[in-house]
Amino acid sequence: MTDDIQDSSKRFDRPEDDPSMLEAGRLLFTKPCDFILGATKDEHIGSYGLPEIAFAGRSNVGKSSLVNALTGRKTLARTSNTPGRTRQLNFFDLGQKLMLVDLPGYGYAQASKSDIAYWTNLTRNYLRGRAELKRILLLIDSRHGAKDSDRQIMDELDTCAVSYQVVMTKTDKIKPTPLAEVEKKLAAELAKRPAAHPQIMKTSSAKSLGISELRASIAALTEQSG
Repeated sequence: MTDDIQDSSKRFDRPEDDPSMLEAGRLLFTKPCDFILGATKDEHIGSYGLPEIAFAGRSNVGKSSLVNALTGRKTLARTSNTPGRTRQLNFFDLGQKLMLVDLPGYGYAQASKSDIAYWTNLTRNYLRGRAELKRILLLIDSRHGAKDSDRQIMDELDTCAVSYQVVMTKTDKIKPTPLAEVEKKLAAELAKRPAAHPQIMKTSSAKSLGISELRASIAALTEQSG
């Protein structure tokens, strides 16, 4: 019987393939999710005693839409047609189990150089020595793949040894064959990066594709922290 239990535990290499983790992810994201703080200065960034998952990506990649889709709330994170709307570190408490952190978007062209430098330094200071941070979800638009600004972030995360995982967004807007090609190129690139998680998640906030799987993956990280 013991051997059977051990064998069963090894069947699922990925949380999203495990029905129990899919259920854990569903339950986790049914908990109340409250906006705690929008940090605009280093001194605003405190420690909340909860594991943290941060969302990073270009300013028009769909970060806020993904946070809303995960939590099942349409207006938790503000979305906008204007790139660069998220200009602070937004902290959301998920049922006192997990802190979701929406990082400022990068790659926008309309902000001043001084503003960009300020937000960049704010993000860097958050990442530095952040023991609570379990993983960064690096969002990349599936229609375009990784851009130079994405690679700059990857370089920095590799240098800081901050674990990150690529989440492809807007997969409903691209056909399966080109999507597979973009994923293949991304996987080859990530294989050379020391801090990158090898698995790529594929999502569509508009169609709720991959949302349950991403919840399961996040829930697994939360349980590891418990």
